[in-house]
Amino acid sequence: MADHTATTTVEAVRSDVGEPLTAHLPDVFTDWFAERGWAPRTHQLELLAGSQAGRSSLLIAPTGAGKTLAGFLPALTDLAQRPKRKPGEAYRGIHTLYISPLKALAVDIKRNLEMPVDEMDLPIKIETRTGDTPSSRRQRQKLNPPDIMLTTPEQLALLIASDGAERFFDGLRYVIFDELHSLVTNKRGHLLSLGLARLRKLQPAVQTIGLSATVSEPLALQRWLVPQNRGDTRTDHAADLITVSGGAKPNITILDTSERLPWSGHSAKHAVGEILKMIEEHRTTLIFVNTRSQAEFLFQYLWHINDDNLPIALHHGSLEVGQRRKVEAAMSDNLLRAVIATSTLDLGIDWGDVDLVVHLGAPKGASRLAQRIGRSNHRMDEPSKAILVPANRFEVLECKAALDANYLGDQDTPPLRPGGLDVLCQHILGMAVAGPFQEDDLYAEVISAAPYAELDWDTFDRCIQYVATGGYALKAYERYAKIIRTSDGTWRLTHPRLAQQYRMNAGTIYELPAMNVRQVRQGRKNGQLPAGRGGRVLGKLDEYFLTKLVPGNTFMFSGQVCRFEGFRENEAIVTKTQHDKPMVPSYAGSKFPYSTMLASYVREMISDPKKWPGLPPQVSDWLHIQRRKSIIPEPDQVLVETFPRGEKFYLITYSFEGYLAHQTLAMLLTKRLERAGAKPTGYVATDYVVAIWGLEDMGAMIADGSLDLDDLYDEDMLGDDLEAWMNDSFMLKRTFRQCAMIALLIEKNAPQKSKTGRQMTQSSDLIYDVLREHEPDHILLQATREDAATGLLDVRRVGTLLARAQDHIVHKNLDKLSPMAVPIMLEAGRERVDGAASESLLVEAAENLIAEAMEI
Repeated sequence: MADHTATTTVEAVRSDVGEPLTAHLPDVFTDWFAERGWAPRTHQLELLAGSQAGRSSLLIAPTGAGKTLAGFLPALTDLAQRPKRKPGEAYRGIHTLYISPLKALAVDIKRNLEMPVDEMDLPIKIETRTGDTPSSRRQRQKLNPPDIMLTTPEQLALLIASDGAERFFDGLRYVIFDELHSLVTNKRGHLLSLGLARLRKLQPAVQTIGLSATVSEPLALQRWLVPQNRGDTRTDHAADLITVSGGAKPNITILDTSERLPWSGHSAKHAVGEILKMIEEHRTTLIFVNTRSQAEFLFQYLWHINDDNLPIALHHGSLEVGQRRKVEAAMSDNLLRAVIATSTLDLGIDWGDVDLVVHLGAPKGASRLAQRIGRSNHRMDEPSKAILVPANRFEVLECKAALDANYLGDQDTPPLRPGGLDVLCQHILGMAVAGPFQEDDLYAEVISAAPYAELDWDTFDRCIQYVATGGYALKAYERYAKIIRTSDGTWRLTHPRLAQQYRMNAGTIYELPAMNVRQVRQGRKNGQLPAGRGGRVLGKLDEYFLTKLVPGNTFMFSGQVCRFEGFRENEAIVTKTQHDKPMVPSYAGSKFPYSTMLASYVREMISDPKKWPGLPPQVSDWLHIQRRKSIIPEPDQVLVETFPRGEKFYLITYSFEGYLAHQTLAMLLTKRLERAGAKPTGYVATDYVVAIWGLEDMGAMIADGSLDLDDLYDEDMLGDDLEAWMNDSFMLKRTFRQCAMIALLIEKNAPQKSKTGRQMTQSSDLIYDVLREHEPDHILLQATREDAATGLLDVRRVGTLLARAQDHIVHKNLDKLSPMAVPIMLEAGRERVDGAASESLLVEAAENLIAEAMEI
């Protein structure tokens, strides 16, 4: 075996730390680089030098800059020089923990990391541990840990809650967080920060390394990586920052389709032929979509016109894991010409010789777009190539805004939020599962995590009391008492079975209850399903969607048309069939939020006619006609149009603040219009516009003063109106259900049987009503209201919108709809028409509406 102990000293000047640091690179690494005609890059040596000096670091570098190798270099060099364990030598815990936001990314990193380890003949064992890892291997890993473990935030939560955690993490030297920006901005990141705080308690000298390509506020991530002191915002409580500039500018274009650009919708069916041509002209094309339903749609459309039988695959989170792994392996071996994927492949994945990324639909964020297009030509010195395919006219504006932001280098990663209280409650129970704890010690540990640095003692104590009793209104029920304070002052589990319940339900990824979809060869015979458990599992679909089906219904899933045959042992049984109009399954939680930065870019683009020539002619003509027929608002203005159509009167608000904020705005405006006597009867919202219609002429009411726009859009609607609506809103109940599941108040999984979606909803709604009436200040109701500000209701963004609207509302009363109103009016007109002529009737109605607005 080669000598791994000899080293080469390399000077790495670190201006950010104010002193030169020296990197010691073992000769086996120097030789490995030289044999390939390479040399370590400056940022790789800088990170190595800092780590060898005991510092934690955040590395921000463009795609293809060697971030992964830089992140692992400190661990690999340290392990290479560590004496090999002799037979019979004492237990060794893991040395390096790598945390990935995606299971697929952990698998990919293992494959990439094993190549240099094998080529240098390093005595290093590398393994993955995800939700897909067999339980036998997970048990073996506890007894014989690898040197480097590649895992996910959920698995870390389970590992630190085990009674052998202290032994398992003995010797832990490094924790590497890949794609850090995507890990830390949600509740998953809150749980991960608490897990890191526990790791620091187990191993105080542990060092952290954060890797990211897209970051808008680096200091927040630097602070996240190291322990915090309450109220102390000094930068010396932050990890070192290493940034890599340069890299080839990406080549991004927007498809200027030869087909007529749709006014609304998200399928982009008009561009399928052009997408197939792109696939034919490139080696490997990665096609990103925003939702799983879009992925299924596009796969079917391409399948029908793929006359040359090009190998095209489908990859999204609902598909069976074995199928996903087969697709990933085929990508790695360059056996596919195209893969249609959702966010399951958009972070750091480096599979195959991808030379083109196609993004179907608007990216919803500049940072997300940068992340996705970086999958093409995954090398720093070669430009990524990407084509954006907007699905409708407003999406053209958003795609152009994202493209402009990308060239300017602007980022819009979400800001870090204070840690969720429901997450903290789950973590408290997890720490009790690990063993007895003193609350003072646990509080000190919790506030060392950046998201919880400002958590006050009283709130922490309320979380403790919740885990101990369920809260004042629930303390009479024994099942909610999960921890108890003993005579020595420590908190312990009230019953050992709670450890198993915790392990079965820990985590923060909220998904509606899902069921396996099993495909069999033979369907119903004499009205009966075939016996036995044959066939193969295609994946999982939302229980809510499946329970609405009747035998004979068809739907698209796993890249094929499935015929629903019935239910058997909590599985949906299907057969493969052919049908020209199958349904598309509903997928909960699959819509990306529209970033505030892109929203401002779009408003500026619309307001400036000098920018219109850069848009496709179909879109620039649309805006020119809008300016002639109505108004083009300034960036700080909110345009409100009113007009009659048929027997209804419409009020259209162009605010460009995203679907969630618009849903809330529409509901609140509807309540105010009811009080004003406008008799509203419906509304619809998109990322860009809100439309409300009613029986009274709202334009005339504005003209005669009976409806005041300043009052209608006043910020005070976020007071009593919002409180009254939220208390009765099913959306707030849905938010509470998520919080209750994360806080383990209600548990989906049990040793004998899992609860159905209906049972979960009934349980959470009942508890919600009890708490509202008897304990309105319950810790989970507080968590629910805080979530509502940025989650399903996006109240905070509604507040921003209303503040912008003050003294900046511009109203235009029209005789008929304007060109910019066409997309939202088509959405409003999607009522179902029964009968064989339904589609032709809808098409005719849409054509008439467009002709009316555009004066065709």
